[in-house]
Formats: sequence, C-alpha cells, structure tokens
Amino acid sequence: MTEPLVLDDQTIATLAGVSTATITTVLLKKGLRNVWLRGTRPLRPGQPRLVGRAFTLRFVPAREDLATPESWASPISTRAAIEAMPAGCIAVVDAMGVTDAGIFGDILCARMQKRGVAALVTDGVVRDVAGVLGTGLPIWCSGVAAPPSVAGLTFVGWQEPIACGGVAVFPNDVVVVDEDGAVLIPAALLPEVLAHAPEQERFEAWIMNEVDAGVPLPGLYPPDAPTRARYEASRKG
Repeated sequence: MTEPLVLDDQTIATLAGVSTATITTVLLKKGLRNVWLRGTRPLRPGQPRLVGRAFTLRFVPAREDLATPESWASPISTRAAIEAMPAGCIAVVDAMGVTDAGIFGDILCARMQKRGVAALVTDGVVRDVAGVLGTGLPIWCSGVAAPPSVAGLTFVGWQEPIACGGVAVFPNDVVVVDEDGAVLIPAALLPEVLAHAPEQERFEAWIMNEVDAGVPLPGLYPPDAPTRARYEASRKG
C-alpha cells in the first residue's frame, strides 16, 4: 500500500479557483484526454468545488465465499480502509460501475466525515441516502441503491492503482470535483497544472466579458493575434 500524502494549503487554494472544465483543457494540451471520471455526479446539488489527494479503494466482482456480512470485520475491509484515510484526502472508489450495490452507507460516511475526509468519489452508488446526506460528506457517485456492497462486490484493498469511471487513478494523484464531476490530475503533472490553469481561467473569464460586450466569436475564441494583444493590454491596464 502507498503511504497517503496531503496537499499544501496553497495548492488547494489555487485549484479551488479553477473549474474541472479548465483543468481538462490544460491536461488536453499536455496530451491527456482521459481524465474525467465517468459516472461521478454530485449527490447533492450545490456541493462546493473540492481538491484533495486521491486515497484509492478497490472492489472486484462479488464472490460468494468472500462477499459476506462477516467480511465487514476483516482486516481487509472498508472499515479498516476508512481508518487509514488522512484528513483532507478524497476517497476514490473503484466499484466497476456497479449500480445495484451501495458501497457505503450512512455509518461509514459519518465516520469519514469525522476523520476529515474531503469527499467521496466513486463510479458506483451509495445506500441509506437520507442518512448519507445527513452526514454532510460531499459525494460524487452514480446514484443510490438499497442493497449492501456484498450483494454485488468484494472489497479487496486500498492505496493501490485503480480504475474509476474508466480512468486510471494512482494513490496520491490529485482529484478536483465540482458540478461537472470529478477530474484527475496525475501527481507528476501537478506543477504544470498549477502553472497554467489559473491563467487559463483568467483568460476565459476575459473572453466571457468580451462575449457579453457583443464581440463575435471568430478571432476571439480561439484568439487570434489581435485578440491576444488586447488581452495582454487589458492585464497591464
């Protein structure tokens, strides 16, 4: 298992000001197309944009001798994994897109909230939704289902590479979540994103102001040389 790391406050503050849409654009320019975790929708409308290191958990298909209620007390269990989560992490759970077995319910989510976990992201679903919402833990998932995880899944480990929503997620990669879903920033590319994403956000905000002023799109978006010059002049002014 990989030792979990935490992000510094400045990195969190910088990325909290950048949309997931902008991050995908920045990563696309670096050659990465597959960074948006499919099926990760905010469980509650209006959840804030959040940033954290990925703490990974992995399920495989249920096998009757392993996926039992007794397995919840095993040393390799979701309960044990939650106790290893550091404050500020984002728990990213590979549930293989299974939507008829809830990976976590209200009790587990309440414990994650108490431990200071920033958010839960999964391509699966949760159960006990009223109680889960009551915990206040921000969640991005594919929906809700009544049956427990062992009805369709076997938990096998944490802090190892996983696939979530069709994206390869390694422990300590960076995850940003907002109303558009969850986006992965590979740990090695974090400095590049920090260097370029805020400027991309500023530029697109300027473009929006130009659109509001009635400027037509050709030459504006994407910008031609005169548009770029006007933008640079606006920054100096």
